[in-house]
Amino acid sequence: MKKIFPFILFSIFTTISNAQSDVKTEINKTLDAWHKAAADANFKNYFDVLTDDAIFIGTDATENWNKAAFEAFAKPYFDKGKAWNFTVLERHIYFSLDKKMAWFDELLDTQMKICRGSGVLVLLNGSWKIKHYVLSMTIPNDSSDEVIKIKSPIEESLITELKNKKK
Repeated sequence: MKKIFPFILFSIFTTISNAQSDVKTEINKTLDAWHKAAADANFKNYFDVLTDDAIFIGTDATENWNKAAFEAFAKPYFDKGKAWNFTVLERHIYFSLDKKMAWFDELLDTQMKICRGSGVLVLLNGSWKIKHYVLSMTIPNDSSDEVIKIKSPIEESLITELKNKKK
């Protein structure tokens, strides 16, 4: 019995590990296909990966869109046959205990240089769908002062507007 117990534990651990690896593979395929759909300017394939109530947050402080608003913003780019081309450099995926929700972060090679994407996926009818996505430009710490000088005149009025909304 003492010899069988470690074998059983090893078998359970291996099964769980393999199942998680398979799910990560599915999620990686979903996200890679989503980025490819943008690179190919395939509007339908790109937006089919988003849930109906998805939120997309872009790099500009004003870019906080529900799916319909994001489609309206993106459609002209896709119609011209040139959306955006993001290539994954690194990705980390995490799961809820029931494996029906996942969240991730990724570093992307983009026309803006390195950007960070992060998001939440949900398992719907056997397919992984993006429910929430945030795209951020990365700023090297040593360059923050220079970037702040550029942003300040542009964003000061937005800061004032947003603070006034809270009142």
